Amino acid sequence: MNDNERWFLVYVFASFLSFTLIARWYVVPRLRGVPRASALLPLLLVNTFRTVGLTFMIPQVTGATLPYAFAAPAAFGDLTAAALAFLSLFALRLRWPFALVLVWVFNIEGSADLLFAYYQGRALGWFSYQVGPVWYIPTFIVPLLLVIHVLIFWLLLRPSPAVRKAGDQ
Repeated sequence: MNDNERWFLVYVFASFLSFTLIARWYVVPRLRGVPRASALLPLLLVNTFRTVGLTFMIPQVTGATLPYAFAAPAAFGDLTAAALAFLSLFALRLRWPFALVLVWVFNIEGSADLLFAYYQGRALGWFSYQVGPVWYIPTFIVPLLLVIHVLIFWLLLRPSPAVRKAGDQ
């Protein structure tokens, strides 16, 4: 393992730890009593910004051309996830009967995309390429998104809290 890989892993680990603590201490307690659809909306909204993954395809941003075998799946996987996040948002807001199915599809595709990008980046030697400011996508943004995906899985798997009727104590 070279120094670039070592610093990358330190950065990723620190980001995962920070986002996990934020989720555990601040987000989960607030989501526990919220109806599932309402709790999912802000988590999905964050994922609508996944178009940032398209920067892997732009040499003027990265500083050099990245291997197409890495850049294309990462960029278009993120674009697909963003589109599915938008579709899921609208489905939840409009109370479509299959809204939760769309959220499942989004969450599985989005999680798989991020994990595959880590795998593919490692396999293709991400550390040996000039990546410029795109460095912050896998070291900061991806850990945040993976923690959000875990939160979404948690919300999808747990029973939705009952909505209180007016006058219930």
